[in-house]
Amino acid sequence: KIKLPKKIARRYPAYELYLYGEGSYAEENKNLLLTGIPVLFLPGNAGSYKQVRSLGSIALRKAEDVDFKYHFNFFSVNFNEELVALYGGSLQRQTKFVHECIKVILKLYRDQDFAPTSVAIVGHSMGGLVARALLTLKNFKPDLINLLITQATPHVAPVMPLDKYLTDFYTAVNNHWILKAQEFRNLTTLSVAGGFRDYQVRSGLAFLPRLSQHDSALFVVSSAVPRAWASTDHLSIVWCKELILATIRAFFDLIDENTRQITGDPQKRMSVLNHHFVRHPAKIFEENPEVFTELTGSFMWIMVKSSKWTYSVYNDSDGKYFTFPLASHRKSYSHVYCENSLLDTSSWIYGCMNSNSSMCLEATDLSWRAELLPTTKVVILKLQDYLTLSHIVIQVPPTVGNKYTVACEFFKEDSRTVQLPVTHLFSFGVSSRKILLNSTGLLYNVQLQHFNQIYQAFKIYIESHCLSLKERKPSVYRLHIPWSHEDSITVAKAPSFTEISAKLHIAQPQNDSRVPEINIYSSSDCQYEVILKTSVLQVLGQIIRFHGGALPVYVVSNILLTYGGQLSTLMSTGQCSEFSLELVRTAKPYKVEPLTSIIVSLQGFNWFREIWESLSLPEVDAAVLSSQDAWFPLVSLILFLFGTGIAYWSGVFFSTSLRVFSSLWLTLIRPTVLQKDTKLITPRRLCGVLSLALVSWTTCGAFAVFITYLQYLFKVSDCSKETSRNSSIHPVKNQSSVDRTSKATQSLSNSATVAEALNSLKMHVTILNLFTWIVLLNLPSLIYWLKNLRYNVRLDPDPCRSTAIILICILEILMNSSTSEVKSSKLLKISAKVPLPLSVAMLAFGRIHLYKVPHFVTFSLLLHVLCCVV
Repeated sequence: KIKLPKKIARRYPAYELYLYGEGSYAEENKNLLLTGIPVLFLPGNAGSYKQVRSLGSIALRKAEDVDFKYHFNFFSVNFNEELVALYGGSLQRQTKFVHECIKVILKLYRDQDFAPTSVAIVGHSMGGLVARALLTLKNFKPDLINLLITQATPHVAPVMPLDKYLTDFYTAVNNHWILKAQEFRNLTTLSVAGGFRDYQVRSGLAFLPRLSQHDSALFVVSSAVPRAWASTDHLSIVWCKELILATIRAFFDLIDENTRQITGDPQKRMSVLNHHFVRHPAKIFEENPEVFTELTGSFMWIMVKSSKWTYSVYNDSDGKYFTFPLASHRKSYSHVYCENSLLDTSSWIYGCMNSNSSMCLEATDLSWRAELLPTTKVVILKLQDYLTLSHIVIQVPPTVGNKYTVACEFFKEDSRTVQLPVTHLFSFGVSSRKILLNSTGLLYNVQLQHFNQIYQAFKIYIESHCLSLKERKPSVYRLHIPWSHEDSITVAKAPSFTEISAKLHIAQPQNDSRVPEINIYSSSDCQYEVILKTSVLQVLGQIIRFHGGALPVYVVSNILLTYGGQLSTLMSTGQCSEFSLELVRTAKPYKVEPLTSIIVSLQGFNWFREIWESLSLPEVDAAVLSSQDAWFPLVSLILFLFGTGIAYWSGVFFSTSLRVFSSLWLTLIRPTVLQKDTKLITPRRLCGVLSLALVSWTTCGAFAVFITYLQYLFKVSDCSKETSRNSSIHPVKNQSSVDRTSKATQSLSNSATVAEALNSLKMHVTILNLFTWIVLLNLPSLIYWLKNLRYNVRLDPDPCRSTAIILICILEILMNSSTSEVKSSKLLKISAKVPLPLSVAMLAFGRIHLYKVPHFVTFSLLLHVLCCVV
């Protein structure tokens, strides 16, 4: 633990700074006489500062390999595992603390040789956003950070926007980065996303907003990272060994030999990151590789004139050079493709400009043009780009105990490129597109026409048929997305039947006309059949992935429509209908969806947008999503149906649980007298309201709401218990006529009372159902407050303090009300009609602003309270 200045420690009592070490390295650095390169790790939502050990341990092993010529000091911040992805009130505090930590870290090196002037930062999840927010601080010097690597960080927008502080923080950070982009050119940023296995943060959110024109920012999905080629979940991206190795190798390649710190050259930083995270040429990184290379050694020179050539070698003690004259191939072919199954880092392919001799002593090293794949390294050269070359030279070094294959072929691009139109979304997987690749080439490119939207999802089946049964190399299939680094690679034995999922993380930009394609690195004696079908389940998966966070809005919207229907039925018939029956009757998507869709369509016109802005109305959430290419037709309908299903079954579960709980309570405690207070507001209840309002103001609003929720729950359980008890009472038989008349009158009175109680219970269950979702949406701030209670009794800032006070007053009245008071109200008609427009407004403005949902519900409940009074 690093001792912080007393002033900082008092200001941030919950946060700490640590230096990671192990073994003798940790013992040597106990006195903090540091001589390495500082790297600061920032954990994310509920993340531990101990997660730095993955990076620190691998970096220490790498430093040992170079005899500590260079080494890194890894620092980590303890944010007390705060839920900053759900509660945004502490993000600004975390950012300011990190600024203080950077200053403390740099002071540790003040008296050392090669003292650093900046810190590299690795941020996981929300830690990456906090690192970006440093640049928004007024007194922060941008030179304090030179490299920022973020892991699964949602840069574009919060996953669950549960409070205003969170959305405001995102807006401030992203706007600052867009407006001040030119000022950050000395900061190199790499954002690594986890891919489809990351169910918490979808990879599209990890894309740095509007920085494509910025040449110092890079975005890549882990499935496309060389040597990793795998998707990671949200936590494993921190300790995935392949990604950690790529990160540490990049760190060591970034060191400047003169300063013994990370290089100050932004171009070198970007070339290193591209080398390790985008396109790896199977070569050790060199900043300025030699243009010309001498081909030495007593190797045999062999001329190859055929357009297709394969050479396998095993335990050969003699090296060879194979030369391919280009003059004879330029007229017939456009490209040359070569592959080598020896996955070392030596050079193996060269270009020769000597056209008069069969030998080439000086050549251009073309190995830097190669690309590493899981089972082979490949290079594709366009002959038109190398008009000065006379020969291609393939070097086969002597091997002892190694077996590998080298192959080359010349081809026309048109002959190896096949276009495959994708199936329509509404084909539902019934129809398919099929293509047969009859050629015996080593490379095919299957272009997927019209595959450009995030709601498209396909299953691609590739079946390989091979002529001979001899041992052959495996096939490699790569789904290549040209507008972002989100490729996925599949390795399959040949022959085989392989299934590939084709989905997008980012929709095609409007100014980009490139087409996704499947690159098939094949065996020469195999034929391939490619079958493409729409996958309905994966289409639904894409909808949930991109819009699952908005599901609570649709669930509450359905419950609100049901609530309005129950009030309407109560007004017309005097009876309150069951929740499930009323949900089926009233929760219709055509009541709410068309109006939102019309508004979104009209906002495409300037005149409507001007009128909308003149009324100071916020932008419709669907329009914002459309501008991000994350909204498409029918998605709202599908989400509404999902919301209806969740509302229905949650209602059934809620009612059943309440009935079982009440029955148990009735069995254990059977009161003899029914006590009923007809007054809505009594001095005792007023004191209760004031007490809870005081709790809300002095501690946490969500805590006061939760206490009110428990109080309401027990009240409704008590009401259910009393209703069950009264329903079981029957009049006694064999009585006199006078007694029978008296008992009949009393029975009618009891029946009316029981019916009224049942109506009130049904209404209470629906209100409690609405209230449950308000509690759930406010739960993160309650958890945050409980976790930090030892540091501060009052949650500051509190996103639901004012809403909580209003809700406490409303619900204290509602829990003691009955339908008999509402029936005679003059405001019942208005209260019954208001939930519909509130549902429309909720879907229009609450999809990407979940914290607005309780406001709409509170307004509807406020009208109900007025019905009880007026």
